[in-house]
Amino acid sequence: MSERISREELVKIYNIEITFFDELVDSGLLNIQTENEIRYLMYEDLPSFERFTNWHYDLEINLPGLEVIHEMLQKMENLKQRNRELISKLSAIGDDFVDG
Repeated sequence: MSERISREELVKIYNIEITFFDELVDSGLLNIQTENEIRYLMYEDLPSFERFTNWHYDLEINLPGLEVIHEMLQKMENLKQRNRELISKLSAIGDDFVDG
């Protein structure tokens, strides 16, 4: 079984409001597992949770702002991946041209 942490533990450790955690989940920014009515965040998702928490509490970014920033960062990462793919294809074409 993967490592996970309960919502209640996160609220205590990070000193956040439980409603903030629930809003992140409801908005789709966090994916959780529920077992015996206890909500769990997987350890692999902790960096995202910490980033959202920092943005919200330290930079005072509201939930809609978090959603916009998250969406923009995802789009940027997708564009970077697409660029890497295109560069790789161009490199292969260039190698074929030089060899041919």
